[in-house]
Amino acid sequence: MITVAMSTVIRADRSRVWRALTEPAEVAAWDESVIGAVDPPLDYPQPGQHVRWRARLGEVSMILHDRPLEVVPEAKLRAKIELGLFRFDETYTLAPAPPDEAGAPRTRLSMRLVAANSLPVVGGLLEPTAVTKLATGLVDGALRALRAWCESHP
Repeated sequence: MITVAMSTVIRADRSRVWRALTEPAEVAAWDESVIGAVDPPLDYPQPGQHVRWRARLGEVSMILHDRPLEVVPEAKLRAKIELGLFRFDETYTLAPAPPDEAGAPRTRLSMRLVAANSLPVVGGLLEPTAVTKLATGLVDGALRALRAWCESHP
């Protein structure tokens, strides 16, 4: 298995960051790979749900399948994700960070992605280095986009 974990500090409180992670309209606004939820339940996210999102991987449109496994409001969101043939376990963890110089709240947001070390593709397999590069790009991109969204949309 390949595990990629990173974190960032966001100039926003945990409730703001949590809302960006869990409100379908906000997810579609900050996540460039997500176009929108196909069938968002009113109480998203809850363990056991199966939520479908219209998404794209590069130029290819597809359905992203999101199955929340563990939900601790304002603290942890863990889900099984399927995006085409790429399947992974994704965990966001939120924790308080020391306030900034002006005393404004900040949140440490960590993201961990665990995926198989190879990925079937037409005509073969993506090798571990290619899967690691894909996973690293997803984690880094998500954290950067979330930070930018939360800080520009208080």
